[in-house]
Amino acid sequence: MSKAEKTKQYIIEKTATLFNTQGYASTSLSDIIAETGLSKGSIYGNFENKEQVALDVYHYNALSLKKRLAESLNKEFLTVTEKLLVFLSFYRENWRQVFQNGGCPLLNAAVECDDTFPELKNLVQISFTEWIEMISEVIKDGQISNEFKPEINAEEYASQIIMIIEGGILLAKTMDDKNFLYLALDRISYIIEKEIKFIK
Repeated sequence: MSKAEKTKQYIIEKTATLFNTQGYASTSLSDIIAETGLSKGSIYGNFENKEQVALDVYHYNALSLKKRLAESLNKEFLTVTEKLLVFLSFYRENWRQVFQNGGCPLLNAAVECDDTFPELKNLVQISFTEWIEMISEVIKDGQISNEFKPEINAEEYASQIIMIIEGGILLAKTMDDKNFLYLALDRISYIIEKEIKFIK
């Protein structure tokens, strides 16, 4: 990496939690300067404006989460069902770190951007689409292996899983009680066992 690329990456990594915790609109240039210890000229020498910093930081946060989720889904297991259950275990085991970093970056950005930051909204839409596709592929693999019911709609169940997880994160973080997230994950486990799995 060139010096400029290293500086840009430093700014992104240093402000990743700041943006996710404080908000993309609320985080000011002064906040970025204070967090990085760099000058205004250094920031604008690497980014067109604060909005561009926010977009690159969101992409970094979302990609980091995507990689960790993909790792949990791509491990070698005996059954596809185990892949989905270990995916849920990711949240059971990592909820503290997720909350300390401000919560789910997709959820935070989705709530905040709405129609006020269309470029960010577009990135969030892409992230959720990729997440749905990731889980859908696992469910489709289960249908091919006759572990999951052939008649179910993989995309619809993938969407439900995401909605329940995000709702659990929202309540757990708002109420300072991880049990709301655990309740959501238990509900997904029930759906996997009773609605998705093929009962022979």
